[in-house]
Amino acid sequence: MTLDEYNEFCDSLPHTDHVIQWGGAHVWKVGGLEKGKVFAIGGWPDKDSDDPALAVTFKCSDIVYEVLRDAEGCRPAPYLASRGMTWIQRTSDAAVSDADLTEHLRASHALAALGLTKKRRTELGLLDL
Repeated sequence: MTLDEYNEFCDSLPHTDHVIQWGGAHVWKVGGLEKGKVFAIGGWPDKDSDDPALAVTFKCSDIVYEVLRDAEGCRPAPYLASRGMTWIQRTSDAAVSDADLTEHLRASHALAALGLTKKRRTELGLLDL
């Protein structure tokens, strides 16, 4: 997945906003830039790999985290996972194809939306995610 494809997909999800921060990362939030919740971080190809694939970090369920944390081309997300959060970083498409990545991003969007207040989810029409 290219950076453009990543940004285009994230932009297609409901009520998302994009900001570039943290050393050039493309950060996507649901629910607004100020009080929204991060669901995806893209950038930085893995410097330790010959594969120039875009590194994409996403929030996931406990089960998905257990399955992917040791999968080839995936790892617990730097900083986030070390703080007990269930975030995975895909550094290549060895175990997670681009098609599967879009489904993980969609699920991450829904999980992040659940972190918004019920009032905010109602305002945005995100109660049924």
